[in-house]
Amino acid sequence: MAYLSNLGKYKDFGLLVTRVGLGAMFIYHGYPKLMGGPHLWEQVGASTKYVGINFAPVFWGFMAAATETLGGFLLIIGLAFRPVCLLLLATLIVATFSHIGGGDGLSGASHAIEDAVVFAGLLFIGPGKYSVDKK
Repeated sequence: MAYLSNLGKYKDFGLLVTRVGLGAMFIYHGYPKLMGGPHLWEQVGASTKYVGINFAPVFWGFMAAATETLGGFLLIIGLAFRPVCLLLLATLIVATFSHIGGGDGLSGASHAIEDAVVFAGLLFIGPGKYSVDKK
């Protein structure tokens, strides 16, 4: 498709669109968890049992909510991009095991898996030139 071949010139814009879209959605999902307080953090943090972590669920739930919310913002602006991708990847791995361990199966875990794959790829690609971290 020759008419699409020139889009390669706009890869940094494509990364910006990806960062803004993913970041906004992670803020949308993370902010209510962050504002939910210790009771909700404990529920979210209990998911770590599926990866063998059976202590401090309130702490882990807070960390997951903060990673989604603050990480979403940092994705949008492109600051600390690779560390954020790594933290979100870890959060999504736990979410994947939580869905599978909770009986949702692969179809229930598919969204977490898809996002984990995206963050794994972005970890290698970087934020692009339209970011605070640009090189």
